[in-house]
Amino acid sequence: MATTVDIFIPCFVDQLYPATAMHMVRVLERVGVAVNYNPNQTCCGQPAYNAGYVDQSRAVADKFLADFAAPATDAQRYIVSPSASCVGMVRNSYSDLYAGRPEQAACRAVQGRVYELTEFLVDVLGITAVPGARLAGKYTYHDSCSGLRECGLRAQPRQLLDAVAGLERLEMAETTTCCGFGGTFAVKFEAISVAMAQQKVEHALDTGADFIVSTDVSCLMHLESYIKKEKLPLKCLHVADVLASGW
Repeated sequence: MATTVDIFIPCFVDQLYPATAMHMVRVLERVGVAVNYNPNQTCCGQPAYNAGYVDQSRAVADKFLADFAAPATDAQRYIVSPSASCVGMVRNSYSDLYAGRPEQAACRAVQGRVYELTEFLVDVLGITAVPGARLAGKYTYHDSCSGLRECGLRAQPRQLLDAVAGLERLEMAETTTCCGFGGTFAVKFEAISVAMAQQKVEHALDTGADFIVSTDVSCLMHLESYIKKEKLPLKCLHVADVLASGW
């Protein structure tokens, strides 16, 4: 029997990068996973939480817990998302939101089932190559703050990307340094945010790579805006976009 997962498509992906969401679905189905999508899902509550609106964030998180409650027939069904940032919010910040509250048990049940895409493929399914994935060129990988520090992602995306036919990895300097997005940070501290993006892009250019790849479209959007403004020869791709290429 095929593994069935519930997919969580964050609001950022849904509104701005829907193709990335579809690419994740294609990748999961390619490796034999059955995908279920609950159209009632919305946000994980991270924007409000990061801005300090804890009660409002908890209200959104309440809906998330309800939307992703495991079916009685499959209490361990995984939740998979293309956003390490949102997975990190659920896995870590929800513990703060529900500490000592009646919903704590339901929160822990969901936290134990939620995974970022590459983490799910490698650590849960044991898959380190997506059949048929092909992309000619060279890439450098950006370790997003959420992916690296909140989800422990480092080897997993690189394993999958390195197995893509025609693709070569070139590590940039200071790959673990923040890109400068940080949600509202990019708005409140625009000059610092832009300078951080510039530094990250310059490190990527120094490698001679064609693509910057990451697990977070928010980071990629931020970097891409600088790249386009400066008319630089780099393209930003989500890891799902790469894994779904060539077939």
